[in-house]
Parts: sequence; structure tokens; C-alpha cells
Amino acid sequence: MIKQSFIVAGLLLGLAACQSTPQTQVEDLAIEGTWHIEAAAGKPVIDYSPAELIFAADGKLTGNNSCNNFFGSYTIDGQALTLQPAGNTMKACVDALMAQEQRVMQAMPQVAQAEMAKGKLLLKDADDKTVFILSKK
Repeated sequence: MIKQSFIVAGLLLGLAACQSTPQTQVEDLAIEGTWHIEAAAGKPVIDYSPAELIFAADGKLTGNNSCNNFFGSYTIDGQALTLQPAGNTMKACVDALMAQEQRVMQAMPQVAQAEMAKGKLLLKDADDKTVFILSKK
């Protein structure tokens, strides 16, 4: 009887091991378009500042970092997101906008993932810390 129980248990275990789980493919987040930066690197942006990120369908990233325009590229795979700023204009602005510009530019390469929450696009680093809070324009 014990031998028979081991055989049945072995067969059930073998069948369970053969089951395949369907692979679910995570769709890319719908981030295309213009997004106003509400907060960068843990600090809210200055009211009425032009800080924004623009995600084009072809992977191009442009926008305004508070004072200057910038350009670069991005890649998205499901919720994995990387931002690669490549360059920006070099005009001078008031000190507060220049400091905010530095926060925005330094935070962009830290982005590793994105998620939608309550109508906001949250860009997070590899440690799941929110780097940007964006709202759709």
C-alpha cells in the first residue's frame, strides 16, 4: 500500500512538473506625448516653469529642463524605461530655474522603470524610488 502511494505521488508530481505556464507579455506603457514635470529628484518644480518631457513614437526624447531645451532618446520595454539625454541648449536663466534644470538633467539617467498611478506617470530608479512625477499635458 505504501509503495502504491509513492508511485501515485510520483506520477502526480511528474504531471505537475510538466505543466507549462503561459507566458504573459507585458505591454509597453502608453507614454507617448507631452508630460509636464510636477516633481524631479524629490522636489516639486517651480510653479509655471516650462519643465516637460516629450516622448515621440520613434524613441526620440525632447523637452524643456526648466530653462533650456534638451534632446535625446528613450527605450521602453513593458515598464522598464531608460532615458538618454544627449544634449541641450545653453541659455542662462534665473538661479532657481538653473538649479531645477540641474536636478532634471541629473535625474534622467537614473530612470529605470515607469508606472501609471492615479493619472500620473511615475518614473522610478532601480531601487523603486520615484525620480519624476509627470502629468499629461
